[in-house]
Amino acid sequence: MKLKKGLGLVLLGIWLIVTGLIQLLNFSFSGLGTIMAILAIAAGALILFGR
Repeated sequence: MKLKKGLGLVLLGIWLIVTGLIQLLNFSFSGLGTIMAILAIAAGALILFGR
């Protein structure tokens, strides 16, 4: 499966896009920091473990 191999990079791409949109649109809600942190940790872990 090609999706599993690049899942970390996909998550990283989503994190980068969402981070940019948050700054550009001044978007915020109470759990945003936690969600972004979890997404960043998941992307980093998957990239490091080669998935």
